[in-house]
Amino acid sequence: MTKKLTGLVLFLITVFILVPWLIAATGRTDLYYVFTSIGLLSIASAGVWLTFFIGRINIGQGAYALMGGYVSAILIMYYGWSFWLTLPVAGLFCAVASILIGVPILRLRGVYFAMVTLILTEVMRLLALAVPITNGAKGITSIPPPGPISLFGLTLVPDFATLENPRIAFYYLSMVLMIMCFALMYRLVHSRIGHICMSLQQNEELASSIGVNIAALRVMAYAISSFLGGIAGAVFIGATQSIYPSSFTVTDSVNFMLNCFLGGLGYVFGPMLGTLVLYLGWNLLFSMEKYQLLIYSTAMIVLMLVLPNGLLSLGAKRKG
Repeated sequence: MTKKLTGLVLFLITVFILVPWLIAATGRTDLYYVFTSIGLLSIASAGVWLTFFIGRINIGQGAYALMGGYVSAILIMYYGWSFWLTLPVAGLFCAVASILIGVPILRLRGVYFAMVTLILTEVMRLLALAVPITNGAKGITSIPPPGPISLFGLTLVPDFATLENPRIAFYYLSMVLMIMCFALMYRLVHSRIGHICMSLQQNEELASSIGVNIAALRVMAYAISSFLGGIAGAVFIGATQSIYPSSFTVTDSVNFMLNCFLGGLGYVFGPMLGTLVLYLGWNLLFSMEKYQLLIYSTAMIVLMLVLPNGLLSLGAKRKG
């Protein structure tokens, strides 16, 4: 317990103090956007990890990130909603949509479910191109930054538009949401429901024979997964102040899955570490130009072969 608490404190100090200090010291304020993206992509990847946790492969998270982004953008631009109110609405909208989609397809075996989810992102992209309210390929632009949050005259969150560098605010927002997301995921996985969900990985027929409602657990996990994707997409449009049908593609959906594999499917915090390594690695190799994809792909293959259980399995091997 002491080690876990110490690790948490060190992590919080790194995220909220050390990283901002290093960015300020180097003058690389563009890195705020990089780490904001890592935080948001980690949240979406956490949802994908949860579907892995119940024994299903989800390659359609990009669809819900795109859906959540458009819901937030439409409510802000056309109906004058506050950005902060659109966050839970975007997540809930995605959760409801996932329930309607998931009830029939979650009955499919793992590989068939994966193939169906693979097309969801492309379907959402085509809908964004076809539906008039999304403004087609032009997308929705000039989205205003988040406004202030006040309570009894006390400003809890400043107006992002008044800040000299709003990227700092989005960095802290993404980090807070990421920490809340993984804290809730950790609590869920180590709860009674989490232990029941784990049994689905081993033998669904056996779990069903002792009275476990498999269908309800699958739908619940998929709804939570899609909720997280919608939240990540909604914050993303606030940070970029725009959204297009190509903002999240099939490649992003595959990357969400790879984040989980690289970090470790057996670890709650695997998606966070996987996202950090993949996203930073891709950006660091940018100077390699035409060799970027080759080096990146080779490194991924080597890591998968050497560490099939993910990067976090290194700690488990040392303990062993």
